Amino acid sequence: MQENGINYQDLNLDAALIGGVAFPSMQSCEELSVSTPYGDVPLYLSKIGNRNIALISRHAGDAKHLPPHMINYCANIYAIYKLGIKKIISTNSVGTMKNHPVGSFFLPNDFIDLTRNRPSTFFNERTVHADVSEPYCPQIRDLIKDSLERKNVGFSEGVYVCTEGPRFETKAEIRMMRQFGDVVGMTGLPEVVLAKELNMCYASICTVTNDACGLGNGKMTVSEVLDTLANINEKLQAVILDVLQSLPRQNSCNCMFATSDAEL
Repeated sequence: MQENGINYQDLNLDAALIGGVAFPSMQSCEELSVSTPYGDVPLYLSKIGNRNIALISRHAGDAKHLPPHMINYCANIYAIYKLGIKKIISTNSVGTMKNHPVGSFFLPNDFIDLTRNRPSTFFNERTVHADVSEPYCPQIRDLIKDSLERKNVGFSEGVYVCTEGPRFETKAEIRMMRQFGDVVGMTGLPEVVLAKELNMCYASICTVTNDACGLGNGKMTVSEVLDTLANINEKLQAVILDVLQSLPRQNSCNCMFATSDAEL
């Protein structure tokens, strides 16, 4: 596919990295705007190790910092698809509702979607049922786990609960959600589902930045989240680099068949 004189296939992009507030520096990256049916997406091209990567800053926009419920998830995922990329690594910040230590990493293996007002599918004109029985790519998840274990970095796994935001959750909501979930965040959905609809591999590495509302001491603040991210960011970047270097050229997962009966 060619646009603005650029043949996207010639970019030979190996993967996409979608980041949140702990997004890496983009000073040495090449900026590119990709048009999609859902809006234009500013992204950055970088060589990380021996891999060509597209970087998308999830909260980037005309505003200083797009809130979670205003992020154009459809445009972001479609832009990655348009570039011919098949693998996505996402970073997210979460609050723990159980025994997941603040400052550790969390790998979702399933999710509960409690968002309400976000466009959550590419298929509005016909019925397409995406298979999300295994929402997060097992191949990429295994690479992340292997890197964390080799680096002796603490991590856990479980169910990610996504809320609408931008407010924090109430104590009652946390009591309810902790019965079926492990951590709570605001940006993981519908991102993972949209990637599934386009038969892409998607995995998330979450940073546990705080105790969920009502489970810690005192009022929860954004500065608390940012402080934790700053302390663990170097480890996060090292793991991401490790995983990107290890990404296989061939898939051994079933992500490419999530909507294999649909004409995209």
